[in-house]
Amino acid sequence: MSALLPKPRALLFDWDGTLVDNWDAIVAGLNQALATFGKPIWSRAEAMDRISASQRDSFPVLFGDDWQQARDIFYAGFERSHLDLLTVLDGAEGLLDACRPLSIGLVSNKSGRHLRKEATHLGWHPRFHAMVGATDAERDKPDPAPVHLALRNTGIAAGPDVWFIGDSATDLKTARAAGCTAVIIRHASANPAPMPPGLAPDLEVATLGHLQQTLAGSLSSS
Repeated sequence: MSALLPKPRALLFDWDGTLVDNWDAIVAGLNQALATFGKPIWSRAEAMDRISASQRDSFPVLFGDDWQQARDIFYAGFERSHLDLLTVLDGAEGLLDACRPLSIGLVSNKSGRHLRKEATHLGWHPRFHAMVGATDAERDKPDPAPVHLALRNTGIAAGPDVWFIGDSATDLKTARAAGCTAVIIRHASANPAPMPPGLAPDLEVATLGHLQQTLAGSLSSS
């Protein structure tokens, strides 16, 4: 399948579960909000399975009219530990190094402010031509608006020669909505929820190292 993929001009990466693991901080903040409103707390596995939509889309469903208060409680808990608990996933740095000839962007449903803070904390901000998080665009993933925003200053339009790389059904739906090549990573930190019936990625890989090998082959082809 990978031999049939279009040669990429740009790569757009999801963040959590794709390049980094920050689930412990996310779960801590979420459970603080859930407990405040008398709701059952979630395990890490439950959170990974249930969360991929942005907060402005998911919190009104979870908390109803209290969602803005729940949002503030979540962020108070999350901000206490999100930099300390942020973990780079195996193969992420090598993959990003190998991608330097291409335009590389981030498109995440984490808030844009926290996304950029985490990338800066890792010293990675110079690697990306754009870092688009939740609420930065008019709508969040799986809407294609964040993809178009991330590509706005590159001279590259969304299409098959833009690979959208993520770990969840939301990322796959985003790639399809924008007309990009959909790449899904299934390593241990990925969202464990299955892909929707009838919706499959153009490429599925087990590790970031495997993706690096595939990209190297694609970039070296004529």
